[in-house]
Amino acid sequence: MKCPFCSCADTQVVDSRVSEEGDTIRRRRRCTACDRRFTTYERVDLMMPSIVKRNGTRVDFDPAKLHGSMALALRKRPVSATALDAAVARIQERLMTSGQREVPSDHVGELVMSELRQLDPVAYVRFASVYRSFEDLREFVQAIDEFRRADDADDTD
Repeated sequence: MKCPFCSCADTQVVDSRVSEEGDTIRRRRRCTACDRRFTTYERVDLMMPSIVKRNGTRVDFDPAKLHGSMALALRKRPVSATALDAAVARIQERLMTSGQREVPSDHVGELVMSELRQLDPVAYVRFASVYRSFEDLREFVQAIDEFRRADDADDTD
């Protein structure tokens, strides 16, 4: 670790401690050249894949945007904030563990629809109507029938 004061590359670790949450290591260091002390923090840096939109542009994954779109579909529905947060965390986990550097936005949309299907049928149809750009009532009926078939298949398992 390079000293922030004199830029010497030779520093010693004087003390190391794990944070209370257990996700960070705090290290006190001493520069061997200027003898000044400084603190560094070590934490895991997990890379989320980039999202490739339908028009080909790439954007960074934004969990707040994901949370917002799901919250909009769940608006005025009897689903707790904890359940929504858990669903967003599951989607993030699946994207992170996919090992892919880029993920199509369609795949993220399908993950959202899968989670909403579990949380609330009305939110599922709301999200599907925007995600799939429903043009008329027939498409709503098809989405509801699709949900019912999936629900019936789950009941027979």
